[in-house]
Amino acid sequence: MKKKPTAAELEILQILWESGASTVRFVNETINKRKTKEIGYTTTLKMMQLMHQKNMLQRESSGRTHIYEAGVSEEATQKSMLNKMLETTFKGSAMKMVMQLLGNRETTSEEFSQIRNYLNELEEQQEKD
Repeated sequence: MKKKPTAAELEILQILWESGASTVRFVNETINKRKTKEIGYTTTLKMMQLMHQKNMLQRESSGRTHIYEAGVSEEATQKSMLNKMLETTFKGSAMKMVMQLLGNRETTSEEFSQIRNYLNELEEQQEKD
């Protein structure tokens, strides 16, 4: 992904990643269920049209209805945004970022266990390479 999505674009992408191909109406209704301030249909439509032009969304025409789906993967988007934050905010230090993240919120024992398992897997993989 060349440019990171704005907060509004990311919200639309998250809906499409969760729900799959959807109409503008569905996306708009989902956004409005999540927000306290209602967003108009035409605002959502315009955003999705612009995202289509940026190749963030794919569009299929079905009569008068357009069906949109994410044109970028969730994993690639997360990786790109995380790398950008790592470089700009933490000067490339993954340790600083992880320490800050773990210190800023309560982490469950299950999450700690999953993190430990993942770190063990990474360590084993590095020893093999």
